[in-house]
Amino acid sequence: MRLEEYWGVGPKTRERLVSELGAERAVRAIERGDVRALSDAGLARGRATRILRRATGGEGMDTLATSDARRAYKEVLDLAVEHAVTGRAADRIRVLTPLTTVEAMDDRLDSVLGAREAWAGLPEGEREAVLAAYGRYDDRGGSDRAAVEAALALIDAGVEAGPFGAIADIDRERLAAAATALEGLEDEGVREGADEELDRLRTGLGAVEDMDADALSLIEELQSAGVADVEGFRDAFEERLRSEADVTIDRVRAAMPTDATDATDFVGSTLRELRSELREAADDRERAVRADLEETLEETKAEVEVAIEAVDEIAFHLSLARFAEAYDCTRPAFREGREASLAVVGARNLALAAGGEAVQPVTYALGDHGVDEVPPGRVAVLTGANSGGKTTLLETCCQVVLLATMGLPVPAERAEVTPVESLVFHRRHASFNAGVLESTLKSIVPPLSGEGRTLMLVDEFEAITEPGSAADLLHGLVRLTVGREALGVFVTHLADDLEPLPPEARVDGIFAEGLDPDLDLVVDYQPRFDTVGRSTPEFIVSRLVANAGDRSERAGFETLAEAVGNEVVQRTLADARWEA
Repeated sequence: MRLEEYWGVGPKTRERLVSELGAERAVRAIERGDVRALSDAGLARGRATRILRRATGGEGMDTLATSDARRAYKEVLDLAVEHAVTGRAADRIRVLTPLTTVEAMDDRLDSVLGAREAWAGLPEGEREAVLAAYGRYDDRGGSDRAAVEAALALIDAGVEAGPFGAIADIDRERLAAAATALEGLEDEGVREGADEELDRLRTGLGAVEDMDADALSLIEELQSAGVADVEGFRDAFEERLRSEADVTIDRVRAAMPTDATDATDFVGSTLRELRSELREAADDRERAVRADLEETLEETKAEVEVAIEAVDEIAFHLSLARFAEAYDCTRPAFREGREASLAVVGARNLALAAGGEAVQPVTYALGDHGVDEVPPGRVAVLTGANSGGKTTLLETCCQVVLLATMGLPVPAERAEVTPVESLVFHRRHASFNAGVLESTLKSIVPPLSGEGRTLMLVDEFEAITEPGSAADLLHGLVRLTVGREALGVFVTHLADDLEPLPPEARVDGIFAEGLDPDLDLVVDYQPRFDTVGRSTPEFIVSRLVANAGDRSERAGFETLAEAVGNEVVQRTLADARWEA
């Protein structure tokens, strides 16, 4: 496939990639989802990620039918990335896309849950050893040497189950030999520390070169030390070379000239000859050592290749496993066939959990589900008080569907999902004009008109137009959703204006129950089915009365209390004080 055939690769991008990577390597980087390679070639990381998402999962990305669905998708990935053990694993997570077959979803779930089970079985000390190994791997840029050393650390940690099995099968001794060889090689030479004899020759050569650079000072130093004759000078010079250059007496004497005319000639000739001999000896030794190291790498090539691939693959699945563990995620069941469903039991919102907030698990379901406590209905109209958790429930459903269709565990005790071809998620947008209304309708209606299953998750549609028109349009959306045999949840305060609803639709409600001693709203976030949730302004007014700054302000809020029911307000305040 040619570079320009990939989504997002225009003439300028192609020119940059070819210039930095070459066409073949650039294509390979795109096919492998290598964000780092494209970023190193000069593409912005966000652009590289978008290109790779489309290249590796374009059909899956088409599932995200609205900008809010795409934003929710990115938010879920961002949470998963926080648990990545390497930068490369984080890049791979960022380019995950919804999958298009249940088989692919199940396969990825098998790998991730296998990694989670293996990870959960490790003692804390071994977990720390594994993470430390990946930390060093990441610090060294994911090089072959770093990969082999990480593989050795994983083997030493005793990790053998699940996706770690590929590492456990490697011959440790051969891999250790490869690590030594990789550590010793650098560019076209041999790294310091790889061979003692080579290091000794290099040290000697350096000392001789230093002496040669300042030979006159050396001669003056030897003469000032009280050397009385030529023989004494020769002995002192010989001893200096042996002690500082660590060369043998035979090599020193072989380098000394027999026909020197004075001390300067004698010292200079000796150092030049010795320097030449040491450089030749060091070069010969380096070639021999490098040949041995390269031979070792050739002999252990299979182990190295397995280690490199396995370390990256383990990092990817381990990162997702840690994400699943952090949010206590479970395997979703997939419902295929004509009757679609979305059902969650004990579901939790990831964003709230990530923020450290206490999360009340909720149970909710649509379609042909098997949750006994939830009545049937492909479409639900969700009602209730402001700040009652309606939007959070909508987001939770969206998160479950996104994770499941990416082949990842979901934040629920159990879940059942029918993969959809179009996920329509629309958050509340408080922009009241014709342009917003038109653009919203153009984004949420076409998916209902196409082929394939659609899930509608629409939040407070009435916020973008006047209540009368909003009720009419929302009623039409509900009927259209039912008529297309789609699944849908529509959050609204206009439930009474939507009657009569089609028989396939139901009304659910979330209720506020009062104020706590701190005058915070107490809400039961679990929806009540076939029940209209009512707004509870008396609770809000009660709090305003209690928190009024002065007598005149309090009087103003008490006027509002009379309007919503002063007796209810007073009873609410009394209940809050009693609990305190």
